[in-house]
Amino acid sequence: MSGKQKILIVDDDMHIAELVSLYVEKEGFETKEVHDGREAIQMVSAFQPDLILLDLMLPGMDGYQVCAEIRKTSRVPVIMLTAKGETFDKVLGLELGADDYIVKPFDPKELVARVKAVLRRYEPQQEEGDILRFPNLEINISNYSVTYHGRGLEFPPKEFELLFYLAKHPNRVFTREQLLDQIWGYEYVGDTRTVDVHVKRIREKLNQEDEWGIRTVWSVGYKFGQK
Repeated sequence: MSGKQKILIVDDDMHIAELVSLYVEKEGFETKEVHDGREAIQMVSAFQPDLILLDLMLPGMDGYQVCAEIRKTSRVPVIMLTAKGETFDKVLGLELGADDYIVKPFDPKELVARVKAVLRRYEPQQEEGDILRFPNLEINISNYSVTYHGRGLEFPPKEFELLFYLAKHPNRVFTREQLLDQIWGYEYVGDTRTVDVHVKRIREKLNQEDEWGIRTVWSVGYKFGQK
């Protein structure tokens, strides 16, 4: 075992995949290149990457579909690489579970910096406070579990991380921009609708009539607090 962190590179352009591989291997990562979506899904379990660099425009099965399929079974961080830079495309990628979004052409230094930033956010946390407890609600970041009224609930990674972050700072109000920066980990310019979408999905699972929950602070943002 090399002990190196592993990066799965998914791009149908072999030249770009090789260049990306060179960039990240110079920083000490181990890489594997694949060139279509179905092979990428299979390689997630075979290679067990620490992070996936995923091209959007793939033949047969595009990057959106690949990301959605991976998210059914894995929390591995995903950075999308694409020539598409429209806000709608970015929001869709984030809503499907991507952790970051880089538009081609990109600077190799920026690519490596974002890879390292995303991986830092996924480093295991072994500190006190891994389990947050409220009336009828327990949130455990060590295994990404939520127990609500005694039963376990399923939360995709980004929904869980948003809930945990807000609950870790009860009654503190955060703007949508602050939440994007903290949970998605980069400065986001444009539509902040993705935060609203994630809050809506969390609320669908947690009864807002309970004492504690995500509350809207009009004209500002959101907080985790009492009714």
